[in-house]
Amino acid sequence: MDLDEYRLRARAWLEANVTGAEVEGASDTGGVTAAKTFMARLYDAGYSGITWPREWGGQGLTQAEERVFAGEAKDFTLPTYVFSIGLGMCGPTLVDLGTPEQKARHLRPLLRGEEIWCQLFSEPGAGSDVAALQTRATPAEDGWVVNGQKVWTSVAQHASFGLLLTRTDVDVPKHKGLSMFIVDMRAPGVTVRPLRDMTGRSHFNEIFFDDVHIPAENLIGQVNDGWSCAVTTLLHERLSISSGVGMGGQKDNPVAFESLRHTVDTADPVVKDQLVELYIRSRALALFNQRLSQETKAGIFPGARGSAAKLLLAELTMFQADLATSLVGPEAVAYEDDGGPAESIALAPAMSLGGGTNEIMRNIVGDRVLNLPPEPRMDKSVPFRDLKVSGGSSA
Repeated sequence: MDLDEYRLRARAWLEANVTGAEVEGASDTGGVTAAKTFMARLYDAGYSGITWPREWGGQGLTQAEERVFAGEAKDFTLPTYVFSIGLGMCGPTLVDLGTPEQKARHLRPLLRGEEIWCQLFSEPGAGSDVAALQTRATPAEDGWVVNGQKVWTSVAQHASFGLLLTRTDVDVPKHKGLSMFIVDMRAPGVTVRPLRDMTGRSHFNEIFFDDVHIPAENLIGQVNDGWSCAVTTLLHERLSISSGVGMGGQKDNPVAFESLRHTVDTADPVVKDQLVELYIRSRALALFNQRLSQETKAGIFPGARGSAAKLLLAELTMFQADLATSLVGPEAVAYEDDGGPAESIALAPAMSLGGGTNEIMRNIVGDRVLNLPPEPRMDKSVPFRDLKVSGGSSA
């Protein structure tokens, strides 16, 4: 199809189907139900999984069509936040590493919004150091039994399934004793407890696993090769966060700048300079993401440069929040019925934490992109059971 025709069709569909109702990230059942209904329409119209393989439920099109649709979608608020983990992280991991049976079972329902996914990596004692996790999966007669805790898990309260990283061997160094599984979030023994952030909403959760059974066929990759699987997921995570996958589009000015247009003095040379800086940063990040996406589709592994994209987005988000605060003035602390600038400003620091802190991103970029000397590591060859984790024995 001609790209101009594709653009016109996409624009017409968006105008006819995006009502502006704010169900994005809603915690109520009605909001999630409405979001699922929208995702089904999006999929049936051919705009979900645009570049995903056709044999697994995708549209099998090119990045050109994906960029065209994303460009048109930027003018709308799509109610797709609850699907962002599945679309940006879990689904792409299954495309890369899943068995044919796993792909056939999960990818089409994920793309159509029938099932919501979450990612279960971080723990109270293993946040930025993911490989220090202690959640254990022990062999059972017909699969595995999992015990442990995860935390900071977005959309888990709505999720049907999750990608779970566990420890399956404590007698090898920490990176070598991990395995990844698909876990049914409704299975007996799974407990989800919402955590409230400073906006007053519960965007993430803590999860407890008490003797949770996982079938053997839910293993992703090989036993004790979970770290390489996790690296794949983390790459997709950082690329999806930086590009805004599944979050209603990467807006040029996401920190409520639309609502400031009539109050900002754009003739002020200082304000004008700040807005130009905002545009330059936003445009540079968009072009960088586009390049990484093109390389990924072409089979070129972006590697640690995905961490650079995520770092750039975190810094851009804080720059936007600081600029919005200075432009709005004291009113920036006043919440409105829809949250307004205050909520966006309160959310901004989270971008420098979720998906890896800015400090961790800089370490990764310095070590793996710039080839700077790595920080000393004393635990790379020590069996996990001999390490001290969170002040106590890891065993």
